[in-house]
Amino acid sequence: MFANLIQLITRQPPSGYEQGFVREVSVRQKAPRNRRVERFMALCWILIVAKCVAVVWLFNHYHVPINVIWVIGPTVIFAALCTAVYLLRD
Repeated sequence: MFANLIQLITRQPPSGYEQGFVREVSVRQKAPRNRRVERFMALCWILIVAKCVAVVWLFNHYHVPINVIWVIGPTVIFAALCTAVYLLRD
């Protein structure tokens, strides 16, 4: 602050000192995908499909009086949300 004030009073041009500082750094590189996580997510999707098939069969076999979507829907929505968050991350 005082250095700038002295430059203003003495009317000296600014030195190259300010040019030595880094003003901005930006890196635009996606993080590499983790194969282990992707395999785990694929396994989870297989388990979700198996669960959905089992729930549909059980609801039809035991004549449960509610719609099967109330059980399957939240599972698929949250799994899709987690998958989208992973795939669309920076």
